[in-house]
This record gives sequence, C-alpha cells and structure tokens, in this order.
Amino acid sequence: MKPIIETKRLRLREFTLEDTQFIMALLNSPGWIEFIGERNVKTKQDAVNYLQNGPMKIYENHGFGLWMVELKDGKTPVGMCGILKRDTLEFPDIGFCFLPEFSGKGYAYESAMATMTVAQETYNVDNLCAITLAHNSPSIKLLEKLGFRFVSPIQFPDDGEVLMLYQN
Repeated sequence: MKPIIETKRLRLREFTLEDTQFIMALLNSPGWIEFIGERNVKTKQDAVNYLQNGPMKIYENHGFGLWMVELKDGKTPVGMCGILKRDTLEFPDIGFCFLPEFSGKGYAYESAMATMTVAQETYNVDNLCAITLAHNSPSIKLLEKLGFRFVSPIQFPDDGEVLMLYQN
C-alpha cells in the first residue's frame, strides 16, 4: 500500500483489514482507554467493524482520516495519527495515539507535523483543531509544541464529558 506520508523514521498509510491485531492492541492500551475511551474492541471481528466504520469510512467520505503509523525499518506498527472531520467541530481535527512502548520517542510529534503539512498541501485544510481531556498533559504539551492554542472547553451534545478545544 502506498504511504500517505513518509518522514525520516516513519511511514503513515491507510489502515487495512490486515491491521486488526494492532487495532485491538492500541484500542485496549491504557492510554487509549484513559484519554480516548473504551471502544469495546475485544475480538478480531470488533476490530474489523471498527476499521470499516471508522478509518475506512472516513477515507471514503473525506479522502483523509486516521492513518497507521509504522516504523520505516521493519514496518513495526507504533500508533495512529491523522485528520478527522466531525460534524460537531468547525474545522477538521488532528488525532493521535501510540502504543505505550513507543511513547516518548518523538513519534507523535514527527507524525503530527507531517500530518499537518499533508492536511494543508494535499487536502487544502488550513485550519485544524484538536480536542483532549484537561488531564491529558502529554497531549496538551504536544499540541502546544505543534503550535495549537487553547480556545475553550467544549461538550459534545451526546456526551457529558468536557473536552479542551485547541486550534492552530
């Protein structure tokens, strides 16, 4: 599969149904559960459903989406990063999550910077936003390093959780 983005150390590409094992690991990792939330992806079929109704559907609808982040040497999957388009937000938002063993190595920054460039140059998305929980200090630190600034707390109509809205 042709990569969407290549950086010095990483390759970002569209997810395929062959990525079910990775999706099960990522969506059940402690960081995902704490900061993004339980998605009840416990079986291979759950992972297939998640991929088909999540990333793959977003590719069809918008041309972009959440991409698999893998190491260039060896194609080891390390996380996901990409662009989402939610009806509840004015601008597309950037999202990212990495397996715990690959956190703190600069992969999130590297893939997010590349994602922001592709958003602008390929998809003509000049304004991006991001949402995170107030206690997700690693994400807030990364967003600020990427040039995002805090805008306001927000709450989606179907969810009682208060999120922090950032914009670049």
